[in-house]
Amino acid sequence: MADRRLQVFATVARLLSFTKAAEALHMTQPAVTFQIRQLEEYFNTRLFDRTHNKITLTETGNLVKSYADQIISKYNEMDNEVRTMTGDIQGPLMIGASTTIGEYFIPGIVGSYQRQYPDVKIRLNVANTNGIIHMVENNEIDIGIVEGPVNNKNLVREVIWHDELVVVCPIDHALTSRKKANMQEVLEFPFISREEGSGTREVLENYMSKRKIDLDEVNIIMEFGSPESIKSAVTAGLGVSILSVATMEKDLALESLAAVPLSPPIKRTFSIVYPRQKFRLRAMEEFLEFARDHCADRNQNRTVNKAK
Repeated sequence: MADRRLQVFATVARLLSFTKAAEALHMTQPAVTFQIRQLEEYFNTRLFDRTHNKITLTETGNLVKSYADQIISKYNEMDNEVRTMTGDIQGPLMIGASTTIGEYFIPGIVGSYQRQYPDVKIRLNVANTNGIIHMVENNEIDIGIVEGPVNNKNLVREVIWHDELVVVCPIDHALTSRKKANMQEVLEFPFISREEGSGTREVLENYMSKRKIDLDEVNIIMEFGSPESIKSAVTAGLGVSILSVATMEKDLALESLAAVPLSPPIKRTFSIVYPRQKFRLRAMEEFLEFARDHCADRNQNRTVNKAK
C-alpha cells in the first residue's frame, strides 16, 4: 500500500480540512493530525499554514502534494494492472448517488454487485444532485449517479436509465379522475416541492420555464429533501407533488397514493458521472459495466411487463 502518511496528506490537501479529511478517510481527526505531524517531522518543515480555523498549503506543501498525487496515481495504476493479470477484484470503491437514486435505484445495483464481488468495499454517499457532482469534481468519490443535467465538461456523463416524473396525490384526490393532468391543473392545489439543488426540482423548474410558469407564483407550502418526506405530507392531505415514478412502486401496490401522468410528460435520465482524466481502477471499471448490464436487464423487464 502507498505510504499512509501520503494518502492522508493528499486528502487533507485536497479538502483543506482536517475534519472533512477524517470523514472521507473514516478516521478520527486526531489520527489525521498525527499522520500529518509525522510527515512534517520527516521533512522537518511545515506543510500547512493554520490560521483562523483555516488551513492552506505552504510552498513546500504544494510541492509535496504534486508528488503525492503522482505517487498515489502510479500506485493505483500498478495495483490495477496486477489485479487485471490475476483476475482479482478488491479494494475500496466510493460511490455517490442523488437522493431519489440513492433511496430507490442504487441499492439493487450495489447489492447485486457486492454479491458478485464481495472483496470490494463499497462506500455510498447520498446527497442531492449538486452535492454529488461537487464530490465527483473534488475527487471525494469515484463515481456519481445523478438525475438531471450535468454541465461540467471535465466529467464523463453516461446515461443508464430513462425516468418519468408523475403527479403524486392522495387516492381520493380530484386529480385522480383524470387520465393525465397538465401543469396548470396541478398548480391549482397546494404544492410540496423538493429542495433547491435537487435534480428533480431542477428538471421541474426547466419544464415550468418552457411553459412560461413562474416558480415564484407557485403555491409551494413545504420543501423537503427526500421523496419519502414528501409522500408522507401528500398522504396526510397537505398538498400534491411531482416525483419520479421510480419512487412510487410500493405506494401504488399498496394503493396508499395515486400517480397521475403529466401532459406533456416530464422525461429525464439517470446518468453515471466520473472525472474525464481520472485513472479508473478495476473495481470501478467492473462497477460501470455491471451498472450498464443491470439497467439494461431492468429496462427489458419493464418493457416486457408493459407489453403484458
